[in-house]
Parts: sequence; structure tokens; C-alpha cells
Amino acid sequence: MHSALVRVQNTFGFFTTVASFVAFFIALSAIVTPQTPKADLTLRNVQVARGRPHYYSSKHEEYAHIRFNLDMDLRSLFTWNTKQVFAYVTATYPSTSPNEPPSRAIIWDAILPGKLEPWHQNQYIHPGPPPIPKGRRRAPPAGRIYALKETPGKLRLKGQKPKYVITDHTGKISSRSNVTLELGFNVQPWVGALLWSRPFDLGMWKTTEGGKSEAFDFPAIKGEKPPGLDTVRGGEGNRGKPA
Repeated sequence: MHSALVRVQNTFGFFTTVASFVAFFIALSAIVTPQTPKADLTLRNVQVARGRPHYYSSKHEEYAHIRFNLDMDLRSLFTWNTKQVFAYVTATYPSTSPNEPPSRAIIWDAILPGKLEPWHQNQYIHPGPPPIPKGRRRAPPAGRIYALKETPGKLRLKGQKPKYVITDHTGKISSRSNVTLELGFNVQPWVGALLWSRPFDLGMWKTTEGGKSEAFDFPAIKGEKPPGLDTVRGGEGNRGKPA
């Protein structure tokens, strides 16, 4: 006869084995689930200024402030195994040196929770208002957006302000050209590996349709003339023809 301790160890070992197999098949189920994310990302406004981009910055430099419109539908990413989706918008522009890779910076991000994800203050959009303790009356946090539980992952933003401004390691970013905005995401499941957005189709997982904006240029700083333009004599502030 086995002792009570041996029986507890055998029971716990059998339980962990079964739990491991169940978790494996749950993670494997995401492979057979189609993913067809869609988005419409357009530029609303872009400005370049010189100053301290952050309150903790020790020097003055040029920084870009980008506002955008975003209409995205990531509902196909939310399955019964999806805990939350981390969505973000990046701005990409060529480097000043042809031997260096393009510069890429995140200007906005948000945590989009699933139906079963408990509420916490870092979430940008949640399926329903936050829980209110008994005996207290509290208004929803300002700036939060709440969606119906039936439609997690669908979001429409107009004239959205960036959460982060863009700076360059050279300290200058004005008049840079060929800038594009792109929507990315990271699916965080309850069980399994993290899944990132892809620039190509992979079986039933499709790339984001319309998740990239048209190319645009960073403007010159207000009050300064862009390179290659001369000021017309006698017309202060007017720009002349290209030199």
C-alpha cells in the first residue's frame, strides 16, 4: 500500500499532465481560426516644432506631432483564447544615411481587452464600464471608450492625438520625406505564444488590409523656410521659387 504522500504526488502528477495536454490543444486551436484584420489609417495633421519634447528632456530638439484617423476592425483576432490585443500605430521614415535602416517610432498604442479580461486602468477600451464598489458613485474615467461585449476589437478614431511625439537621433526631423503610418498588433492569448502582425499572409492568417497610410512629408518648422527655397525680396515671409 502506498502512503498518503505518495498518492497525493501521483494525483498531482496526473493532474499536471492532463492540464498540460489541455493547454497544448487550446493553444493549437488558434491555428485553425481565421484572422482577417482590417483598418483604414489616414493622416489628419502633422506639425514640427523645436523645443523640449518631454518634460524630462535636457536639450531642445525638433519633434513631430502627428494626428491621424483610424477605423479598424480586429474582431477576427478575438477568440475564446484571446486575453487582450495590444494595438499600436508606428511612423516610419527613411534614414539620412542610405546605409542605415529606416527609422521607426510608435506614436500611439492601446490595450484592447477580450470579453473575459478583468478591468484595469491601463486599458484603452473595455467591453463595459469599470466595476463600481458598493455604496459608491463614481463616473467612468475621462478619456476612456467603452464598447459592447459583442464587438471587441472594433474602434473608430477621428483626429486622434498621438500619445508620443517623434524625435530623431540627429536632433532634426523637419522636411523629412516619405513618411508612412502603419497599424500593428500583438495578440496575447490566455494560453500559447504571442502572435504579432505580419506583412504577408500565412495560411488562414491574413495581413492587415488597409493598415498603412499614404506617404507624406514632415513640414518645415513654422517661421523657417525649407531647404531649396529662397525668400522673395520685398515680401517678408513669402516663399519664392525653388533655387
